[in-house]
Amino acid sequence: MSEIQEARAAKVDAAIAVLKDIEQQYSPAILASSFGAEDMVLMDLICKHAPGIDIFTLDTGRLPKQTYDLMQQLTSHYDKKVQVFFPDASDIEAFVTSNGPNAFYDSVELRKQCCGIRKVAPLKRALEGKKAWLTGMRRSQSVTRAELPVSEWDDDHGLQKFSPLTDWSNGDVWAYIKANEVPYNTLHDEGYASIGCAPCTRAIAMGEDIRAGRWWWEDPENKECGLHVKSK
Repeated sequence: MSEIQEARAAKVDAAIAVLKDIEQQYSPAILASSFGAEDMVLMDLICKHAPGIDIFTLDTGRLPKQTYDLMQQLTSHYDKKVQVFFPDASDIEAFVTSNGPNAFYDSVELRKQCCGIRKVAPLKRALEGKKAWLTGMRRSQSVTRAELPVSEWDDDHGLQKFSPLTDWSNGDVWAYIKANEVPYNTLHDEGYASIGCAPCTRAIAMGEDIRAGRWWWEDPENKECGLHVKSK
């Protein structure tokens, strides 16, 4: 085994240890999944090593077809149901009526308002009654995540928040996916490094930052949807 393989095996072992501790010490806990590559690694690890951790996703109503295809595939690949949370229909109706269906292109304020309706509000419902939630975030993904810890107290939601893959590189993620034949979103094969809502996500060019395809018309410092932004 090469040094790189040994280092990656150590990272997998460390992630499994974190997941098992969460399962034992923070039940009920739940993984927030958008079915990106990192989330698929965590889903695979949870199903194999910490099945007591639940998984949910936020269906914003604007997801790419490829994401729905993967969601359907997972219903038979893993013996685990993914809970789905939708935004409030009346809030969507009011936003689109007042601002138009693609108002998020017009300003950061409107984009964050759209994310608030489609993602942040449903997230609060998904986390109700939980002691911990998990994310697939990594430090190397963007400037907004450079200091990301494995574990931190989420004061906004009143529970512990874990990012078990925080020190994984993009290469680590894909090495695990390939070695374990983990299903993944086919948009990754088309150059999409990060996948969210269809109108707000594009493929990235060679050399671009891994988060460059998310809200590409905004400054990098603004590139969070509100799910992982602290209010204090």
